[in-house]
Amino acid sequence: MARFDVLSTESAAIGGMVAGSDMYIRLGLMYSSGRSVPLDRVAAHMWFNIAALKGERDAARMRRELSEEMAPEEVAAAQRAAREWLTTH
Repeated sequence: MARFDVLSTESAAIGGMVAGSDMYIRLGLMYSSGRSVPLDRVAAHMWFNIAALKGERDAARMRRELSEEMAPEEVAAAQRAAREWLTTH
């Protein structure tokens, strides 16, 4: 079984390989629930956004549901973070 390492909110790897869209949705779920990491809706939205862009159909729905609980400023911060992450990875 591959080892799952989250090195930071800016990089993630499975057994040293580049992460796939399923891992990005898992990161979103972790941050949205506070499971194994501090609860962070901005980070969760960012990871759901990245997962949706990488082809995870459920990620767009999860991102939309989460955004209903967030202030507009939080959503904007999450979108900026996703753009920044995508330009560097």
